[in-house]
Amino acid sequence: MENAARDLIIVILTGLSGSGKSTALRVFEDLGFFCVDGLPVSLVPKLMNLFDEKGGQRYKGLALGMDVRQADLDTDWGATLAQIKVKDVAPQIIFFEADTGEIIRRYATTRRPHPLESPERGLEQAVLEERERMRPLRDAADMVLDTTHFTIHDLRRKLQEKWASIRPTAGTLKVHVMSFGFKYGPPSEADMVFDLRFLPNPYFDKDLREHTGKEAAVRDYVLAEDPGREFLRRLTEFLLYLLPLYGKEGRYRLTLAFGCTGGRHRSVAVAESVFDTLSKAGYNISLEHRHIERG
Repeated sequence: MENAARDLIIVILTGLSGSGKSTALRVFEDLGFFCVDGLPVSLVPKLMNLFDEKGGQRYKGLALGMDVRQADLDTDWGATLAQIKVKDVAPQIIFFEADTGEIIRRYATTRRPHPLESPERGLEQAVLEERERMRPLRDAADMVLDTTHFTIHDLRRKLQEKWASIRPTAGTLKVHVMSFGFKYGPPSEADMVFDLRFLPNPYFDKDLREHTGKEAAVRDYVLAEDPGREFLRRLTEFLLYLLPLYGKEGRYRLTLAFGCTGGRHRSVAVAESVFDTLSKAGYNISLEHRHIERG
């Protein structure tokens, strides 16, 4: 049982009510995980012990949905996480959020009450209180997913893409690299934003316009010659110097966002290159191209 526990994959899905956690849990069920929603935090270690070798062989892992409905979430979260790590298991925590206005719109559409609503507390106040109460879990998350502009189908596709790109490596800083388009707005979860609109733009080359920065011809157009080549060299040097310093200070997760006008060419090319470099350097890293299909 001890060896099985070490091989056990646990994904904790948490975040704001109305931000897509329940949909995400169904995605992991489709991926072959044993899924439990609404489990009290204090029971997680017991569930792990019940997940015997037979269950471990049948399922890819455990996916647990947790939110503010669990009364012990605030008080028992830290102690439970410590118990899990003692078993040599490193849970992957995915935190879902959305703009307050969008969450309010979703609740108005479904006509369901928010878990924290009461006669004394309206919907907006309930959402704001939940956001504050869930902040410690957001700070501890391996991945933060903003679903404000997602349809259900977008969420399913993005989650599958992101989960496929996670490469668990215990004890290292978790880095999320993303590309985006400034005309659609910078990502709210970014810790660092790099504006790449100074680089040569493949959009103005009719042979490259319909292609993306994931293709060699576009990457070469952007990065094979200066200023792209020299920028990438200095950026790589900067990141390889900086990230270990964040790790020494106990930083758990860092999101690097690279933006160009539409999020299709320059930002994608640079994000792909950074992802490859940091992967080879041994970082626990994930990659997202937020606006590549819209650019």
